[in-house]
This record gives sequence, structure tokens and C-alpha cells, in this order.
Amino acid sequence: MSQMEWLERVKKIIQTVNRFIAGAGAFFLIPLMLLTSTDVLSRDVFNHPIPGTSELSEYMLSVFILLGIAYTQRVKAHVGVSIITSHLRHRPQLILNIITTLISLFIFSILAWQGWVVGIGERTVSDMLRVPQYPFRLLVALAALLVCLEILIDFGDAIKKLVRSAP
Repeated sequence: MSQMEWLERVKKIIQTVNRFIAGAGAFFLIPLMLLTSTDVLSRDVFNHPIPGTSELSEYMLSVFILLGIAYTQRVKAHVGVSIITSHLRHRPQLILNIITTLISLFIFSILAWQGWVVGIGERTVSDMLRVPQYPFRLLVALAALLVCLEILIDFGDAIKKLVRSAP
């Protein structure tokens, strides 16, 4: 197996894992919707809200967002501003893309590292339901690591395009 075939296989595995994890994160929207609807109805109709609903909603929403961020990077659904770069030629656009990709990789690497450090040392629990905080802190590290893998894929693709466009 050649090096390019091996890299393509690793790329497919990373993207499949990220798609699966994003789907698992999307699953949290169903209980979030049901819990919020039930809380609103019980508060308005019976004047008795469900205790801890806001805490659970925060946790489920954070899981949804964190598990979906790498997939969002994969499909390029993040907000991008290209007012200046759209007027540049193709090669300078690629070079700026590589620079911003490296900056993004640096930032998400720090986020993964610090998410791990903070998650391992976290011992606090939530106020009402006493839910431990460390799994959610560690989830930040996992999400950042998955985004780093997607950014590495983007970096490799950008380098390939730059090499192909060499004069």
C-alpha cells in the first residue's frame, strides 16, 4: 500500500468517526426538546417547573455542540469572511489558507491540551443536580482533538493544491 493510499484511508476513518460522533451529538437534541417542552408545559399549566431542567439543558446543549464541531469543520460550515482574499489570485489565497489553517491548528491544540489538563483536575459538581463537571471538560479536549484531526486533513489538502499550482 502506497503512502497516499494509506493517508486517504486514515482520512476516511477520521471523517467517518467525526460523522458518527456528530450523529451521536445530534441525538441529544431529542431529549433536550422533550425536556424543555415538558418543563414549559408543567410550569405554565401546573405552575410546577421540573427541577434541574436548565442544568440538564445546558449539559445536553454543550454535548450537542462539542460533538458536532469537528463535523462542522469537515463540511466547512463555519463562518468565513473573504472580503479581501476573494480578490487575490489563487496561489496567494492558498498560502493564506495554509497560514490560517496552521493558526487554527495551534489554537485547537492548545484547547485540546488545556481541556485535558482542566478535565483531569476537575472535581466540582453542578449546584442543583450534583452532576460532575469533569466529563464535560474532557469532552472539550476530545472535541478539540477531533477538530485538530480535521484541520490536519485540511492542511494536507491545501499543501497538495499549492504544490499542484506551482509555476
